[in-house]
Amino acid sequence: MSKDRQPDHSAPLIDTHAHLYFEDYNADRDAVVTRAWEAGLVAIVSIGIQPADWQPTLDIARQYSGVYAALGIHPNSADQLNIDTLQTLTDLCKKQSGLVVGLGETGLDYYREYVSHEVQIEAFRAQLSLARELDLPVIIHNRDAHDDVLAILRRDGRGTRGIMHSFSGDVEYAQACIELGYLISLSGPVTFKKAVDKHEVASAIALEHLLVETDCPFLTPEPYRGRRNEPSYVRYTAEAIAKIRDVSLQQVAEATTANARRIFNLSAAEGND
Repeated sequence: MSKDRQPDHSAPLIDTHAHLYFEDYNADRDAVVTRAWEAGLVAIVSIGIQPADWQPTLDIARQYSGVYAALGIHPNSADQLNIDTLQTLTDLCKKQSGLVVGLGETGLDYYREYVSHEVQIEAFRAQLSLARELDLPVIIHNRDAHDDVLAILRRDGRGTRGIMHSFSGDVEYAQACIELGYLISLSGPVTFKKAVDKHEVASAIALEHLLVETDCPFLTPEPYRGRRNEPSYVRYTAEAIAKIRDVSLQQVAEATTANARRIFNLSAAEGND
């Protein structure tokens, strides 16, 4: 938060996608989490994206009241999914029920292509099946793979629900995802002046289908663009959406927080209200 600004605690927010275990926070993780609560956040969902990250993610969620975990295998690490890691993921999600509130992030990444499309698709399908078995929402990573992600969700995602993380599609694509039971999560780029595609989604999609996130330490919003991101900055994303829609921050905060509580099955009595 800027020093000359005071958080609006009547507009509580949830950062639905953070990576608090990253080494970027090793020197000041306590302060980062404290700033989030001081900025009016009531919960943070921290995402572990490969087997080596799962335990650190759980440890941090246990350490801080109001921080929850989601565990999965990112498409760029899809070659790490095998019988053993899938069983470990299953066991952790079952044993840590209530702390683990989502599965992912999973999905497809055709931009980096660290892993073949075929391996990514199989890992994505396996995690959709597991999410359905465990009744957990799926956090979807989609980079330059719109057609395949939608086709897989339509074919293999029946009976699942979840979140289109850091949404990068257009309004039509967003509506198609919503029809499949997925919420649209907007991140820091919606604050950028030239991100017209993000502005269109923020304007056109009903608030009941929107979430806000940081994806920290990445995708830092204005006015901190180019620096390390952190959960407290999710307020800038919410403010940008409110401005685009010409509504109050409180309206955006109330809607997105209610949506996050519903999709992650978080009680209003939990967290840092």
